[in-house]
Amino acid sequence: MPMHRSPLLHVVALASALLLAGCAVGPDYKRPDAPSSAAFKEASADMPAWTGDWKTAEPQDQVARAEWWRVFNDPDLDMLMAQVQISNQNIKAAEAQYRQAAGALQAARAGFFPTLNGTASASRSGSSTTSQAGNIRNGQSATLSAAWELDVWGRVRRQVESNQAGAEASAADLASTLLSTQSTLAQSYFLLRIADAQRELLDRTVSDYERSLQLVRNQYAVGTAQRSDVLQSETQLKSAQAQQIDIQITRAQLEHAIAVLIGKSPSELTMHAADFNTTLPRVPVAVPSQLLERRPDIGAAERRMASANAEIGVAQAAYYPTLSLSATGGLTAATLARWLSLPDRIWSFGPALAGAIFDGGLRSANKAQAVAAYDQSVATYRQTVLNAFQEVEDNLAAARLLEQESVVQNDALRSARDALALVNNRYKAGTAALLDVLTAQTVAYTAERTALSITSRQYTTSVILITALGGGWHAEGADIASESQSSVTARQ
Repeated sequence: MPMHRSPLLHVVALASALLLAGCAVGPDYKRPDAPSSAAFKEASADMPAWTGDWKTAEPQDQVARAEWWRVFNDPDLDMLMAQVQISNQNIKAAEAQYRQAAGALQAARAGFFPTLNGTASASRSGSSTTSQAGNIRNGQSATLSAAWELDVWGRVRRQVESNQAGAEASAADLASTLLSTQSTLAQSYFLLRIADAQRELLDRTVSDYERSLQLVRNQYAVGTAQRSDVLQSETQLKSAQAQQIDIQITRAQLEHAIAVLIGKSPSELTMHAADFNTTLPRVPVAVPSQLLERRPDIGAAERRMASANAEIGVAQAAYYPTLSLSATGGLTAATLARWLSLPDRIWSFGPALAGAIFDGGLRSANKAQAVAAYDQSVATYRQTVLNAFQEVEDNLAAARLLEQESVVQNDALRSARDALALVNNRYKAGTAALLDVLTAQTVAYTAERTALSITSRQYTTSVILITALGGGWHAEGADIASESQSSVTARQ
């Protein structure tokens, strides 16, 4: 091998050794402790028992989520859910944000490789003096130049680590937006169906009040009822008719909200009233922490901690000098004819070491800022976990107590209906006053509307509880089918 190449080989060997021996400065990521609990306080003893064991939480938000809404066995809801992922604009925005984060990750990985640039130029120059004619010079050249910053201190590696965690956080944000939108759609759908049931109740109530008013008017016409009885019956009827109109406002607004959630203009969606006979799902009594791990908001908070931790290493690497290699090679000639014969060759190669000697405390400030950002992300992560536990506990308590309230209210409704039937018979027999009938009718109507309100709250609570658990669970004897989430990147 020619002797003039040995210095080049020595430089390459030295650079390779430094690169291989280099370590990434800054702290390696270790997930901080987070608040945890062995069991849910508000789970009732009569809920289905969980057969698995409680275990230490490890975020698994990238796991495919079940089509959790299918536990309600409602084909109309299934049809609406199918349109959310494709048409909802908030989900499209979150997906675009994820692609931005993926692009930033790819840009950071480009720092591992050298850059190669090419240049081609042609020039013509001349000069003239008073003593001689002008001197004209021609020149053509073509060069290639390469530069490579060796990642001796791990700055590029830490930046890639940060951007990768950031991309995973964006993927979790996308999953969180999807889950939140699905939850909002389910709640709006059930509220709309309850509004339909309330409209049906009001239609029946108005019909009953119209019959009562006609009866009172007939009695007033023959002199067996007073004018005040007619006025009271009319007041009761008009109040029910006003509520009958008001419920249509609520239903129209819910229908418009559902249209927007599935990416349509409100004018494009019409949902006809339908019988509402969906059954409420039952949740396990003790849900393991794995289900909270699957919450995408917790996964996003955890990934942002990892990203912030890597940024500390990026800031730390700024204290050390950068080592780079550069090389240039090319051809040059004075005329085009010389290009066809033997152009001159030019080349250069050499390493460069560069570092800041004085920066007025800039690097220290950048590192302090990175450390503070990491501390903030840790606090945010822990608060997100606490909020998740609170959300589950709140809705477990609500589900348990609403079930008890529903039983009591249904008993009250049966009693109110029986009392109304007795008062109606007494009124027809002339042993009860009209005021007694009006009071019993109001009590029965109020009891039935309260029962519907409790049912509405039960469905809302059920949807929120499933969402709080990360979008589904695996209960004993019921394995909910999983759906692929291609947009969520598997954590490396």
